[in-house]
Amino acid sequence: VSELREWRPVIYRKCTDTLWLLLFFLFWVGLMFITGYAVMAGAAERLVLGYDSFGNVCGRKNTPVKGAPLSGQDMTNKKYVFFLNSCSLEMQSLKISSLSLCVSSCPQEQLNSLEDLQSFARNNGSCLCVYNLNISSYTLNPKAAELCPTLPVPPSKSFPLFNRCVPQNPECYSKYASVLISMVNEMDVFHRILSGILAGRDTVIGLSVLALAFSFILVLAFRFIRTLLVHTLIALVVFGLLFVSGVLWWLYYDYRNDPSTELETEKENVKFLLGYAIFSTIVTVVLLSLTFVLRKRLQFTVQLFRIVGKIIGRIPFLLFQPLWTFLILIVFWVFWVAVLLSLGTAGTAQTTSGGQVEYRALSGICYMAWYHFIGLIWTSEFILACQQMTIAGAVVTCYFNRNKNSPPAHPVLSSISVLFCYHLGTAVKGSFLITILRIPRIVLLYLYNILKQKESACAKCLFKCCFCWFWCQESCLRYINQVHSSISLSLN
Repeated sequence: VSELREWRPVIYRKCTDTLWLLLFFLFWVGLMFITGYAVMAGAAERLVLGYDSFGNVCGRKNTPVKGAPLSGQDMTNKKYVFFLNSCSLEMQSLKISSLSLCVSSCPQEQLNSLEDLQSFARNNGSCLCVYNLNISSYTLNPKAAELCPTLPVPPSKSFPLFNRCVPQNPECYSKYASVLISMVNEMDVFHRILSGILAGRDTVIGLSVLALAFSFILVLAFRFIRTLLVHTLIALVVFGLLFVSGVLWWLYYDYRNDPSTELETEKENVKFLLGYAIFSTIVTVVLLSLTFVLRKRLQFTVQLFRIVGKIIGRIPFLLFQPLWTFLILIVFWVFWVAVLLSLGTAGTAQTTSGGQVEYRALSGICYMAWYHFIGLIWTSEFILACQQMTIAGAVVTCYFNRNKNSPPAHPVLSSISVLFCYHLGTAVKGSFLITILRIPRIVLLYLYNILKQKESACAKCLFKCCFCWFWCQESCLRYINQVHSSISLSLN
């Protein structure tokens, strides 16, 4: 009688979804073309360093622009952008109307007269008037009032993000900030992304590092305090839901009995509070019921965490796999942002009246930006899919090893080699399907933000239903993708 063969993961494999891998390669050829175009036509330093009204980028040497006599100056020591009319800025066609200059330092004290401007220029070497006006002519030239900043000049401080001189006077600061906010609101989504990335780069980096540290702590908790962790998580979920439901009902009761609630908007808020309170209560009751019915299954969860702990003990390099993925994502995101900055500043210099220079965007940039944006989502999802398949392959190899005395050598590296040799196409296909569902959600969110002031309650409900439907589809597809692509391919 022939001996029954013990089951084990398949050894002899073949390449899967090769056409999808070829499609991804062609897509990245397009991304490389956009990258080359952005590097050649763009000037990200204009956005980061700032530039004056004559086409000079602050903090570097510049080449002359035809028709602009004050362009092409050496601004190596002049790193800050100073607006001559910082207290009364105005927006005209997404442009700030005030004349701007590159200066070596921002005025720390208020300057009340032309003599003060002259003294500041001589003592600090920072000229706050137009470049072709000599320091000695500040008080003699009859056109000095037009070529110098509006008096009095408020004290200002260099803003660390864009190297702009921001006025410190409360009234001037509020006007300055309101103009910048209105400029961002009037921009298209492409330039809003640029502004958001640059404005929140420190926050994004800090939260990413915090999430990475929290992930390591959670993994270590799975390893050493499994039972306590399960019960703690359940307790936090239960008390959190009870707390949210109680707060919502208390707010509803408080607003309903408030005699000052007379406006229609306030009455609508009361109705929304009632709806949220009922929904939260239903979710709380359902989860509490499931927790009570499945309380005997908690030991199964603890056992599952125990197996996870054993796997991590056998493959300690699994703890570093999220770190490698994190570093790869950071490198890709930095590359993506650099190309986006270059695309956002790709424009031709054109002279206007008075020898000033404006940069106008080239045609077709918007379509390149959307292509580049799709590349962000697709490539990010592809990197995450590769991580999932690597972890699944390593865990399957170790878990189904029948000879416990001879564990497999280098299961993580073996899983990575199998992924790169056979299953990259499948990771590409799964990440593309998730991208297809994610992009409509982003477009709907963008349309919702544009039309939220004009649409009716029915349209709001329709938008939210579409959000919910796409989210459910994406979640289900992500789960199927993990089970099929990561686990099934690792097994068979």
